[in-house]
Amino acid sequence: MIDTVAHAGETPDVVQPYAGLGLADDEYARIRQILGRRPTSCELAMYSVMWSEHCSYKSSKVHLRQFATMAPPSDALLVGIGENAGVVDIGQGYAATFKIESHNHPSFVEPYQGAATGVGGIVRDILPMGARPVAILDPLRFGPADAADTRRVLPGVVAGIGGYANCLGLPTIGGEVVFDPSYSGNPLVNALCVGVLRGDAIKLARASGPGNKVILYGAKTGRDGIGGVSVLASASFDSSAGESAKKPSVQVGDPFLEKVLIECSLELFERDLVVGIQDLGGAGLSCATTELASAGSGGMRIELDRVPLREASMQPAEVLTSESQERMCAVVAPGDVEEFLAVCEKWEVDAAVIGEVTEVGPEEAARGGSLVVTWHGEVVVDVPPRTVAHEGPVYERAYARPAVQDLLQADVPDRLSRPSTEAELRSTLLQLAGSPNLCSKEWVTAQYDRYVRGNTVLAQPEDAGVIRVDESTGLGVALATDGNGRYTRLDPFAGAQLALAEAYRNVAASGARPLAVTNCLNFGSPEDPEVMWQFAEAVRGLAAGCLDLGLPVTGGNVSFYNQTAEAAILPTPVVGVLGVLDDVSRRTPIGFREAGHAIYLLGETLDEFGGSEWAHSVHGHLGGQPPRVDLAAERALAGLLIEASRGGLLASAHDLSDGGLAQALVESCLRGGIGCRITLQADLEPFVGLFSESAARAIVTIAADQVQQLVDHCVRHGVPAARLGEVGGAALAVVGHFAVPLDELRAAHEATLPALFAG
Repeated sequence: MIDTVAHAGETPDVVQPYAGLGLADDEYARIRQILGRRPTSCELAMYSVMWSEHCSYKSSKVHLRQFATMAPPSDALLVGIGENAGVVDIGQGYAATFKIESHNHPSFVEPYQGAATGVGGIVRDILPMGARPVAILDPLRFGPADAADTRRVLPGVVAGIGGYANCLGLPTIGGEVVFDPSYSGNPLVNALCVGVLRGDAIKLARASGPGNKVILYGAKTGRDGIGGVSVLASASFDSSAGESAKKPSVQVGDPFLEKVLIECSLELFERDLVVGIQDLGGAGLSCATTELASAGSGGMRIELDRVPLREASMQPAEVLTSESQERMCAVVAPGDVEEFLAVCEKWEVDAAVIGEVTEVGPEEAARGGSLVVTWHGEVVVDVPPRTVAHEGPVYERAYARPAVQDLLQADVPDRLSRPSTEAELRSTLLQLAGSPNLCSKEWVTAQYDRYVRGNTVLAQPEDAGVIRVDESTGLGVALATDGNGRYTRLDPFAGAQLALAEAYRNVAASGARPLAVTNCLNFGSPEDPEVMWQFAEAVRGLAAGCLDLGLPVTGGNVSFYNQTAEAAILPTPVVGVLGVLDDVSRRTPIGFREAGHAIYLLGETLDEFGGSEWAHSVHGHLGGQPPRVDLAAERALAGLLIEASRGGLLASAHDLSDGGLAQALVESCLRGGIGCRITLQADLEPFVGLFSESAARAIVTIAADQVQQLVDHCVRHGVPAARLGEVGGAALAVVGHFAVPLDELRAAHEATLPALFAG
């Protein structure tokens, strides 16, 4: 028997399995209060998925508001937080939209499909803004590189990202691969997508205009992914229970169908056949219908039995919460329905009119609108959509500074044995260059098509990925993602700002002017006061940092419950920064280019090793303070790098971060295929000069006859500059200390991941 609204009103005492769906006692009581009765099984399913942590942000909202209240003024911001993705004006009539999401737990359970549908989902966040998706970035975190489960998860994740993005014809132009024991059993698979559109062609997720039709198009609906946002994304994860039990909660993707869906949607947009549009991702139809209705005129009626199904036996609650991929929900004027369906037929995309926007009276409007869903003529849902989509519970979770925080910060790395002899310094450089976190990621990135569509002008392992937007003018966008869980563990406020600063610096090093920020905040359980303190401090730091740098946060994602049993991951805010280049021919690569070019170190180097890659890789140590944050210095450095790039001064530029100057030199030498000869600053201990991870620094190369122009720029911007040496030769040579032939350097840098994962 179908549990109808009428039946629910007649049977108030029926026991419902709300706890098993992730709802607390008081949340269930509130649903009954909103409805004035018990919910039907369909309504209960809808509230449970939409009030889940993943969809409602119930533990994070009170902190995320800082991104709005502290938002810096921005002439570029066209669409901010609250829509599928943020949109910024990039000039010449163009706009860019970008967002980052997580698919962490599904990627542990089923690595290939978890990662693939993570890509598919973020692409469908970009598409309904009216944009063509143009590129992907993939920040990834795994357990120890030599762990058995990492060998299971990483190859599947990489294959899933490459398989889906390559089939879509989207270049994967950036990202990270980081290893740490805290991610054992709980990898982080974050995905960022950027799209491009005309600035006057933005679409929004709103169901306006009573009488307008609601059309579901794309893949048929099946049972895959049911409960994904509540079973996998909104509860503590027990990897020891095995993967098979949770595989039905992992979505299954079809990139070829998504490719057709993209082209179909873009034609619908071009013909102006769409009033409002929403993708179907987490929570499926429950999300799409409630969000469209509540953001529009507030009324909608859906005939659920009109939804095209893969499995005829599906029950209405399953149809409402299925997370089957490659689906979109559009609001279309009645006069445009025939043409809309014809476009879908042309692209061989299934489409069905499943309902319409309805008029809402004053009484219904006061209670949050009216969403009515029928199943073969029986009303199974009658809810105020705003209460489902936007008025879920909001918790001010308790938070407390961890008792061990002072001890952690007091355990400074000064006591660790430092290399001092020529042999020790040389050995340390090679050890770090081949360490899992700093080694070449070519084994991963070679599985991605970085240049498909022909508009990629910079891609991994460059500091930022750069995509050409307009061939006639050279307009382009640059993107970088960064995050350091060790820094954030030592100081969440500073760690979040350092992630922001590095992504900002990477974009500027490519020659682009940073415009806006998106973020994916990966943390443990919000029910743990110590985790909530880390989260609160990181958000506070990120909001303050964005204000100081003048970058609005356009949107993002919070991923809680990233822990296995009681062990939380390192707090890992991943920050994405988007910038604009007026002419991509002025982009700046990281590789050394020509013998005789002068090498300059920009910025100030201090003795800073807390949370460093040296302490982690060589000593397995985490303690002390992370590098000092100086956002004024970051702004000055960025201004210099952008100005020098636009002026055509720089042959190369590379930011300094993990591994310090030594690692930057390794990467620039190997990327350019040419060596260098440098002399370390006399006032620094050689170890500090080579391996310190002080922020707000970069190395640049410049033709000898343009050195004075660079020096003048540095003086004007107030950026410290020191000449290190020059490009040339077949070795990385540090005068008075050691030299490493490039062949030996390349062997150490490139052998690590193939040895672990190839074959």
